[in-house]
Amino acid sequence: MPAFLLEVGTEDLPASFVDGALAQWRDRVPASLADASISPESIEIYGTPRRLSIVLGGLPEKQADRDEEIKGPPVKAAFRDGQPTKAAEGFARSQGISIDDFEIRDTPKGEFIFINKQIPGRATAEILTELIPSWIFKLEGKRFMRWADGELRFPRPVRWLVALLDGDVLPLTIESGSDVVNSDRVSRGHRVLHPEPVTIASALDYRSTLQKAFVEVDPSVREAAIREQTIAVGERAGGVAEIDDKLLAEVVNLVEWPTAVLGSFEERFSALPPEVITTVMVSHQRYFPVRASADRPELLPKFITISNGDPRQSETIALGNQRVIRARLADGEFFYKADCEQPLETFVPELETITFQEDLGTVKDKVERFTAIAARLAERLGLADADKQAIARASLLCKADLVSQMVYEFPELQGIMGEKYATVSGETPEVATAIVEHYLPRSADDDLPQSVAGQVVGIADRLDTLVSIFGLGMLPTGSSDPYALRRAATAIVNIVWAANLKFDLGAVLNECVADFRAAHPDAAPELLGQLEAFFLQRVQTLLQDDRGVDYDLVNAVLGEDDAEYRERALADLLDTRDRALFLQSIRTDGTLATIYATVNRSAKLSKKGDLGTDALDPAAVVDAALFQSPAEQAFFDVLAALLPKTQTARSERNYRLLVDALADGAPTVAEFFDGENSVLVMDEDPAVRSNRLNLLGLLRNHARVLAEFGAIVKSA
Repeated sequence: MPAFLLEVGTEDLPASFVDGALAQWRDRVPASLADASISPESIEIYGTPRRLSIVLGGLPEKQADRDEEIKGPPVKAAFRDGQPTKAAEGFARSQGISIDDFEIRDTPKGEFIFINKQIPGRATAEILTELIPSWIFKLEGKRFMRWADGELRFPRPVRWLVALLDGDVLPLTIESGSDVVNSDRVSRGHRVLHPEPVTIASALDYRSTLQKAFVEVDPSVREAAIREQTIAVGERAGGVAEIDDKLLAEVVNLVEWPTAVLGSFEERFSALPPEVITTVMVSHQRYFPVRASADRPELLPKFITISNGDPRQSETIALGNQRVIRARLADGEFFYKADCEQPLETFVPELETITFQEDLGTVKDKVERFTAIAARLAERLGLADADKQAIARASLLCKADLVSQMVYEFPELQGIMGEKYATVSGETPEVATAIVEHYLPRSADDDLPQSVAGQVVGIADRLDTLVSIFGLGMLPTGSSDPYALRRAATAIVNIVWAANLKFDLGAVLNECVADFRAAHPDAAPELLGQLEAFFLQRVQTLLQDDRGVDYDLVNAVLGEDDAEYRERALADLLDTRDRALFLQSIRTDGTLATIYATVNRSAKLSKKGDLGTDALDPAAVVDAALFQSPAEQAFFDVLAALLPKTQTARSERNYRLLVDALADGAPTVAEFFDGENSVLVMDEDPAVRSNRLNLLGLLRNHARVLAEFGAIVKSA
């Protein structure tokens, strides 16, 4: 069975595109082959900075022949007086058959002409020729370009194309205006180690042929080699190489034949904050730092770079990289010394020079807004005066490093340098820590702030952004979220949950919206509702995706179109989380099933009454004189016994107490519905009917202390 090779050779591709392209091919290539009824025995997908390639093994020579049933015109249109009409003749001619091949079948719509036709399979080579252009030019990514004078778009110009079916060239052409690339068997080896053209004899010789030309096309093999070499070089340097996974993934797609090279820098640069050194190494130069040991995290004045050059020239390569990092670290040294010459507070007025958003003013304006929000949060949390002072000071200073020379040159150090400069300026450790922590989490897998000042300032900063940007009508749409508002709201909820911060988020949003309206009277009237819905969406996602709570249980806690429940969910995010997790636990252990039927039935029927959701005391809303069955009195007694337990459960948030009490009363409630002394709830007498509906409404209200059971769609 033949094998096929496709190699798309290009100028150096962005590292991020290579991974994305290979991932897309892993999905699309098998799917498109399956749609074409072609099943290769193996699919191998490779990529380097200069090429993307596919090797298909064990291909069939052609598609399998297939039988196809084709429906033609109705019999009454195909024959008239026993003779075929033009419709019948035209159908036979279009299908390449004779009228004698017609088969008449009865269908629900009458008699129709049918034929059974054998469709011969097409040659695999023919199908591949049709599929390949879409494989190449339907790849998606950022910063695509046109080249030559054509309209084709790709991250970099295509310079060569290899297409082999076993040992034969499959003819393909890529045209971009006057630039024409025809398929061939000639590839290119390593730019330095093997600059000569490389001839590939057959598809299955691809990897071995390019390895001889010093190109390893398999990213996983390059990754393993880089990791192994980097660890070994770090050990030879007397330390431990720090291998960042994101950096490793990037470097894999920057080289075709990796060589780990050790470099060093002057000891004096070790006096710089280690974050400055590692930022220069990792973010700017793609170097791996070297730590003293696994137990000693201090940096050694060394680095490891992954070369794509001649391994025999490693010493020269190291010297060149040393010159580069020396210049970068010297810049950092100058910036650090210059920034430390003045207290951090003196940078604050300069925040007037940075625009946060055209309609929202400067970063200094933003600082003033979220400083006020932070003060309110501190009051609501009942924090000590020392914490309030730290929060106020951190709010004032947390953006000051944005105008420092260091952060101007290395923006990724914002907050980190603020902490350093605050310490140098004599600020308290609490303030310095809050400055760096208020940015946390920077990503989904980042750490959360641990200090209360960092938590409060971080929440306040994000609340200001959310309210302000929403207030301008710039809501996230689809994948467009330029101000990272989803991440901001998610961070707020995660910080609240992790630190167990108890405050009314709905009330805080209301206050923030009122402040925004005072400055922007034309703000949309639905602003508060939009923000509340946005936060509830984030809570829903976090509970379902991160905490594993079933969707209907989340709905039962957040309420489905239930304004009271939605308000409650935002008023106490901790309680919302705890109730959702508790519901999931009682579904898992089977307790929910014991109360679901009676509570859910009561909740649904109670909608026919008019009892408010606040009522809990049966003595206040149920008239025992109207009872006509022992089942009603028994139901009443269950509710009376339930009342103190529900009140305790609500005040102490001990929902197990409530559920146990509901479970104890479930058999009695079941008897009310279906037992020997069961009653008809919708009695003809309006007073009796209302009385019975109140019994059901009370049970619903007790259960609502935990959840809206009407939203639960299953008991287990």
